[in-house]
Amino acid sequence: MTIVRHGQTPIMHRAVAHGGTLYLGGIVAEDFTLDMEGQTAQVCRKIDAVLASAGSDRSRLLAATIYITDMSMKDKMNAAWTAWLAPDQRPTRATIGVADLGKGVLIEIVVTAAA
Repeated sequence: MTIVRHGQTPIMHRAVAHGGTLYLGGIVAEDFTLDMEGQTAQVCRKIDAVLASAGSDRSRLLAATIYITDMSMKDKMNAAWTAWLAPDQRPTRATIGVADLGKGVLIEIVVTAAA
C-alpha cells in the first residue's frame, strides 16, 4: 500500500495517509496567551486545515488523543471540543493529563481520520 505524506515541517509531516486511514501528528495552538477554551478552538481549526489539505474533514474522525496540562480545565476544553463537532460525528477519545507540553502550551491533540 502507498504511504502519502502531507505538510512537511522541519521535524515531521502534519499528516500521513496509509490504507485509507489518515494519521495527524500532535497539533498545538499558535497563540499561547489564549486560555484552555481558546487554545482548544484554535487547535480544532488547525486540525480542520490539516484534514482538508489531506482530502478529509472532521466528519471522518475516528479517534482522538488529547493531552492537557491541567485536568481541572477539562470542562473548558470540552466546551470548545463539543462546539466544534456535531454530536453524531464525535470520534472515540482519550484525555490525558500531562505535566508539561512546552512553554504556554495547554493542550495538544492527535487525531486519526478516514482518508
